[in-house]
Order: sequence, then C-alpha cells, then structure tokens
Amino acid sequence: MLLLLRRAGLLQIMIVTGAILIMALTTLSPVSAQDRSMAFRQAVAEAAARDDDLSAHYRESGYEPVWTGAGDADRARRKALITALREAENHGLPGVRYDADGLLAKMSEARTPRDLGLVEVALSKVFLTYARDVQTGLVVPGRVDDGIKREPPYRNRQAYLGAISQSSPEAVMRALPPQTPEYARLMKEKMRLERLMASGGWGPMVQSGTLKPGETGQGVAALRNRLIRMGYMKRSITNTYDSAIQKSVQKFQSMHGLEADGVAGESTMEELNKSVEDRLKSVIVAMERERWLNHERGARHVLVNLTDFTARIVDDGKVSFETRSVVGKNAHDRRSPEFSDEIEHMIVNPTWHVPRSIATKEYLPMLKRNPNAVSYLRLVDVRGRTVNRSNVDFSQFNARNFPFDIKQPPSRSNALGLVKFMFPNKYNIYLHDTPAKNLFSREVRAYSHGCIRLQDPFDFAYALLAPQEADPKNVFHSALNTGRETQIDLETHVPVHIIYRTAISSAKGHMEYRRDVYGRDARIWDAMAKEGVELRSYRG
Repeated sequence: MLLLLRRAGLLQIMIVTGAILIMALTTLSPVSAQDRSMAFRQAVAEAAARDDDLSAHYRESGYEPVWTGAGDADRARRKALITALREAENHGLPGVRYDADGLLAKMSEARTPRDLGLVEVALSKVFLTYARDVQTGLVVPGRVDDGIKREPPYRNRQAYLGAISQSSPEAVMRALPPQTPEYARLMKEKMRLERLMASGGWGPMVQSGTLKPGETGQGVAALRNRLIRMGYMKRSITNTYDSAIQKSVQKFQSMHGLEADGVAGESTMEELNKSVEDRLKSVIVAMERERWLNHERGARHVLVNLTDFTARIVDDGKVSFETRSVVGKNAHDRRSPEFSDEIEHMIVNPTWHVPRSIATKEYLPMLKRNPNAVSYLRLVDVRGRTVNRSNVDFSQFNARNFPFDIKQPPSRSNALGLVKFMFPNKYNIYLHDTPAKNLFSREVRAYSHGCIRLQDPFDFAYALLAPQEADPKNVFHSALNTGRETQIDLETHVPVHIIYRTAISSAKGHMEYRRDVYGRDARIWDAMAKEGVELRSYRG
C-alpha cells in the first residue's frame, strides 16, 4: 500500500492517507464515538508524556488533533509537513532525521483510534524538531566550539503548534527558515555546487608551484582550465600566463580574501585547489550559522567577520562603512569569540587596563627578570596607588597571588591606540585603535589577544557619531585633543555582531570564500555530519 501511495505523488499521498485514517475510525473500529475519542486521547497523553511542551499543548486544546483530523485543514497541515520534510536537505539538514517515509508508513498502517493517537504525536514531534532545526539551527553552537558564545534565538515550542493549528500551514512552513537575502543566496549557491558535483566539479587540480605572468607550460594550461571551469575566465587555448590569466587570478584572489597581486603563489594555489565538496561544506555551515543569528539585527549594526578580517557598518541592509581589522591569534586563549551585543559608548584617549591573564602570563615573567621592564606600564595596588617597583620582590608572585593591576596611561603608543569602542561583555572584548599599523597590510590578520583592532578607528568613530552630531569629526577631536580619557556615549546603542563566515555572498549574488582560520567551520561540519547531514549531487 505504501509503495502505491508514494507513486501517487505527494498531494495524492496526503489525500489518500487521510482517507485511510478516517476509514479506520468509521468502518474498522467496532466501538462508540465516545470510546474512540477516549482511546485517541489516552494514546496522545501517553505518547506525549515525556515532552512537557507537547503534553501542555494537547491538554490545553482538549486533545484536539493537529494532524490526524478528517477535515481539509488537517490534510493541508499533513501535506505541508511532509512537503517540508522532503525538502529539508535543501536547507542543509539531514532528511534521515525526520524520516518522512516512516511517517507515511505509520499513517498508512493506522487502523485504530490508538494507532491514530500515536501517529498524531509522532507527527507533532517531528514537526517540532524540524521547526527548531530549520529556524534556529541543527546543532548547539557552544557544544561544538567554546569560542562560539552565540545563543540561538530559540522559539517557544508550544507556539509552533499554535501557529500551525491556527494559520496557513504553507505560510508557517515558509516563514520558519531565515528570511534574509544572505540565506536565500546561500541556498542558491548550495544548489549550484550540487549541480557542479554531478558534472565533475572544476576538473583536475593545478599540480604546480608558484606561477607568474609571462610563464608558459602545462602548469599554466592547468591553471587556465581551472579558472575557466570556475567561471573566472572566458574560454581560451593560451599556454602563456598572459594578461587575461593575470586578471582572472586577481579576480579570484579578491573574492577569496587574498592579496590581489595576480601571482598564483602558495596561498592562491591552495584556495584554487579547494574542491567543490569543500566549498559546499562551507555553504552548508554558513546556512547553519545564519540560523543561529535568525533574529532582528538592527537597521544599523556593526558586522565583524573574523575570517574576513573586516569590520563594517550596515545601514538598512547596505554597507555604509568598511575597514580592515586584526583579530585574535589562532591560539586557544586568544581566538576572538563569536557573540552579539550593543556598542554603548566610545572612550577617547583610553587607559589600557591590562587583562589579568596577560599581566600574569606575559608581564610577570618579565618583571621577575627585570623589575624595570615595560616601564611605560603602571603597577597599581588594591587602593589604586601607583607602586614603586624598586620596593617589590616579584619572585614571590605567581599567576594566583599576583596582587597588582597593570595599566598603561593614555598616549599614542598605548596598546589600545587613541580610541576604543565599548559593548560591555563578560569576555572583555571590544573594538579599538592600535599603534601597530603595519599588521593591516598583511593577508592573514590574526595577531591580537582577542579584541578587534581597526585600521580606520577615527572614521569608524565619525560614522557612529553621525546620527547624533552635526559635526561628528569636531566632537571626536575636541575630546581627543584634551589628551584626557573621555567617554562619549551613543544616544542610540548600535548592535554589534561578531561572526565567522567562510562563505559570504554579495548583493549581486557572487559568492566569496575565506579560510577557516580557527578551524571552527570544520568542527561545525563534523557535528552536522554526525547528525546525518550529507553532501549530495544532482542534475537539476
């Protein structure tokens, strides 16, 4: 019977299955309507007993069915659910987790009111699992990597059941995934890459060392062919690294966060030789990350992408300001965390309050060797008094009993530069200036202790102040010129989202890729694969 139902098509499956369920109650059960109702209610209560949200929903609704009723609305809900489960893999979710075929089998085999009650709860459980997965993520971020501090915006599970019971089921299902342009573009790229997998990907890798303009040979031909297959170059038969290849390499480099020098060096070759499968994993992980951030981000917000080494101000969906950034070094205690908060104020001419971890791990050993080391830093006791180093025996202290705070007064050589942007958080992370300007010219910019350094902090400050000041530049420099630590509050706090995306789309639909600098995306992919997510290819 189930095989026949599958061949009938999805809509017919739901109609026929609905008929089977109703037939079971009206013709096969030789009991009264009251007894049928009691058997159904008891089965629902038993099956939902270990799920507080499900139990509460059915109790409050008087055990009215959501899925297994005889009416058109019930059939519409069943159809919408099975359709969504069939399409779960389009969202990079594991179809096996929801087992649409198993649900259809249970529906087709139901013969008693008790069977129907068990089917009812099975459908609700799968719906709740799918709804949360597609709306706020399949895996829990903090369990994958302790640097991901993001808390997905989980919705009330009973509200899901209320919505599907009272609203258009098709509309409810459509509204579950993130509605952002980024998510839609990621889905489109996922389908494109799946088609590429089916057709053999981008062809052979480029088995060559560094290639430069003017060179000839098989390596250049392989590079040419790879660029053509990837869509960065028009068809050509040249074996010479000419201007066309150079421009194509530069375009590739700019879209992969590489120095666009037109030379196919080690880092460029590494990215060129990434497979379609590798890029597809990045896209699927980016979709999962987009689900973790499935909430209002602010008409104006700051977006820091750690893999991209940039900080941007976004106004009404468009980037209005952009600057390079330096992020945390790829070491366990230095990697920049991912989270969201709000910028509340900026501090001009800041004092650097050296974090205790840095004070004890880096500066205390130096002070033990030479009490006058790092003389530009002040040691402060618990009463806020500056300590005379010559009176201190640093050899008696360790990371646990070191009794002093270390501070660096405001100056142009201050580690924070001349301004820092504060969104008070328990991770002690903020955006700031830096005297180490040379780092911004590097391709990979992971050097800090975790905070985000900005290449153009003054311009960033002007942009933040613009909505509240007629002359933001003058306001900022008036504070700066005093040389004193000064706090400037933002009248309207600005949300800041520190994210980590190795697959990024542009408004024009072009997909860009970045390196997995902390290995976080690889760990997320592994976690998703354990839940049943698989790469697939198809000719569509």
